[in-house]
Amino acid sequence: MLHHFARNPIGSPFIELQSVDSTNNYALTQAHAGLAQHGTAFFAHEQVSGKGQRGKNWSSGIDTSVILSVLINPAPLQISQQFQLSACVAVSVHQYFVQLMGDDTKIKWPNDLYWQDRKAGGILIESVIRPKNEISQWAWAVAGMGININQKSFSPDLKNPVSLLQVTGKETSPMTHAHEICSRLESNFNLLLSGNFSAIHTYYNEHLFKMNKTVRLKKGTQSFEAEIKGVSVDGCLLTQHAMAEEFRFGEIEWVL
Repeated sequence: MLHHFARNPIGSPFIELQSVDSTNNYALTQAHAGLAQHGTAFFAHEQVSGKGQRGKNWSSGIDTSVILSVLINPAPLQISQQFQLSACVAVSVHQYFVQLMGDDTKIKWPNDLYWQDRKAGGILIESVIRPKNEISQWAWAVAGMGININQKSFSPDLKNPVSLLQVTGKETSPMTHAHEICSRLESNFNLLLSGNFSAIHTYYNEHLFKMNKTVRLKKGTQSFEAEIKGVSVDGCLLTQHAMAEEFRFGEIEWVL
């Protein structure tokens, strides 16, 4: 059942920034200052010190990428349902870009966008947790998205990147793509709030990177081969090797 209180559509208002250290930092500052408004999207033409998973930096030149952070009031979702929001964002990004990049476009667990074996973009969700009546409350989520759009070349430090331009041969407007992502995310977030995570979860697994294929994974200093069998409803990667196992985010790394 939908949670009945006034919500702006995701992407409204849409704030355009010329240059910023990190759109996630910018959005989090708004939240901590009490200025947060559900649905606000912050788009930057340039990002000089963005954040990626595992503390990595992610920067982008002028108008080469979708650099987008969206403020989301996750109520009535609970903190234990953070993967549901993560999957919702990943599915929204995939649904849009698969139309442009074709069926080789996949969701790499937990929420990267891949084309063939190359990374086209990533998602970083940061949460604001506040105590309420001695219980931690999920006050805000900032969904940060960085998608490679117009790059013709990349730093050699990046392992396996690809841009939309390299796939399609066409330069396009990152801001136009950002508006379209917001529209997809609005539809899927409403689906999530209506209690229909199963549809999002099914789509996520149907388009999972390396589904039913054997890959090399790394846990600590040990690497091993395993077959990817899907992702559970609480966000664990399900694998099969000598025995069936599941891994939480942060426990293992891909070896690509």
